[in-house]
Amino acid sequence: MLRFGVIGAGRIGKIHAENLANRVPGAEVAAIADVNLEMAQETAARLRIPAVYADYHQILADPNIDAVAICSSTDTHAHIVVEAAQAGKHIFCEKPIDHDLAKIDAALEAVKKAGVKLQIGFNRRFDPNFAHVRELVSQGKVGDLHLLRITSRDPAPPPVSYVKVSGGMFLDMTIHDFDMARFLSGSEVEEVFVAAGVLVDPGIGEAGDVDTAIITLKFANGAIGTIDNSRKAVYGYDQRVEVFGSGGMAAAANNTPHNDVYVDAEGVHAAKPLYFFLERYMESFIAEMKAFVAAVQNDTTPPVGGMDGRIPVVIGMAAKKSYLENRPVKLSEIG
Repeated sequence: MLRFGVIGAGRIGKIHAENLANRVPGAEVAAIADVNLEMAQETAARLRIPAVYADYHQILADPNIDAVAICSSTDTHAHIVVEAAQAGKHIFCEKPIDHDLAKIDAALEAVKKAGVKLQIGFNRRFDPNFAHVRELVSQGKVGDLHLLRITSRDPAPPPVSYVKVSGGMFLDMTIHDFDMARFLSGSEVEEVFVAAGVLVDPGIGEAGDVDTAIITLKFANGAIGTIDNSRKAVYGYDQRVEVFGSGGMAAAANNTPHNDVYVDAEGVHAAKPLYFFLERYMESFIAEMKAFVAAVQNDTTPPVGGMDGRIPVVIGMAAKKSYLENRPVKLSEIG
């Protein structure tokens, strides 16, 4: 059994702790830590986790713990990655590693020096729908890639207090889409151009961020991509992709609670998309952790590595620069 320590008992920490405890064969949760000890204790009691700490260093000091799942606030990720690597723990880290490239590079260097495994939590790669689209692309079923389209819209905007510490929409929300663009296309993004505004919540604009955006991407293989984002889709969590090429098109639509369609004199009625990421991507959260456990147990390379964590941050920085300067920005300008 791979013994985990979960660092952070917030929303995503609870998800990973429960999956590791109940749904990931070959893994168990030996400890959980959070600065909010009461929250960690509640999760530990529910999942029968034997050790609970307010200080995650107690997890890192435990020689019987093999791996950590870093689910704390973003500003702590890079530092904990370094400490966990130095403690010899294999590391699953939620995205992003950090908002500072120097801190990301230091974390990746620590992982390399320690020789431990690192996987970044871009769970959407493990969604069966998106994974199948990627498989079709990699098999050449759509031919030469021409166009990529990603739609990603949240059902409701986050609190302004969260926006202020999130790094902004491009590094918080769109970062998933930047990763999906690389994953689906099989090519690297070279240039970004953004048109964005504040159309949902004026408070988001007052906090210095945007809530609505169209992002154009140019890829190294010559393809062109678009991402459209909104912080508020009144009908639910809107998550769709389309890949178009010389040989055809592959697409994935929204997941819905059921596929029933009812037709009457008023029109055609179907279910709305699932409401939020907890419902939409629960299967992918389980699959990504299974993949990480398998990589550690089989001594193979994790499917979403450190550079996969770094590059979307660079794209996000380029997107913000493009918005502020109203021009296309090459990733080479960022680093």
